[in-house]
Amino acid sequence: MSKTGRIHSFESCGTVDGPGIRFIVFLQGCLMRCMYCHNRDTWDTHDGKEVTVEELIAEAKSYRHFMNASGGGITCSGGEAMLQPEFVRDFFRAAQAEGIHTCLDTNGYIRKHTDVVDEVLEATDLVMLDLKHMKDEIHQDFIGVSNRRVLDFARYLHKIGQKTWIRYVIVPGYTDDEESAHMLGEFIKDMDNIEKVELLPYHKLGAHKWEAMGLTYPLDGVNPPPKETMEKIKSILEQYNPNVKY
Repeated sequence: MSKTGRIHSFESCGTVDGPGIRFIVFLQGCLMRCMYCHNRDTWDTHDGKEVTVEELIAEAKSYRHFMNASGGGITCSGGEAMLQPEFVRDFFRAAQAEGIHTCLDTNGYIRKHTDVVDEVLEATDLVMLDLKHMKDEIHQDFIGVSNRRVLDFARYLHKIGQKTWIRYVIVPGYTDDEESAHMLGEFIKDMDNIEKVELLPYHKLGAHKWEAMGLTYPLDGVNPPPKETMEKIKSILEQYNPNVKY
């Protein structure tokens, strides 16, 4: 029987969630409660649309020409893809059988490390790992959960030599300070599996989703960081990993 998953949506020609042009699947459900979340409508694990691996891989294959020509592939994002690891595993296996590059975009909040986590990683060509904040007390306030499991997952990716990109969102008042940047740099400096650090400037593009759901946007009044801030954080992190982009 085909494995089914619950997805929010997909994007056929994405260009910011991994290398090249990508078929991006946004899976439904997330346990983090990021104040700046731009996909607030993906949190509920019971919402979304149920699909089979066969249905989704058939859709993705129709864009194979664009993916192959650009060095792209498939990305599973969310929400949080690792809340549905069996589905991601089977989808990625099907993609690799078709010669399609696979990328896992995850927040790394793995509640329990089981065999299926390793099976997902075995079928994953690239992991994009979001590191939200290195200070656990701030992480709990800012993101809603402890960062302990996330950092453990990052260490595990290094242990197994999993090709990884780190993503770090620069939010004024939370992650735009020099101390936090140095803490992140110290954490990743010896992780030779990390190919790149992507700095993402905070934006308000998802605020309307909160409002549409009748919710108060937690960061109302917070503006995107200026270029000078992005350059400051970039220069700090380059002391630890030379490949920092934004």
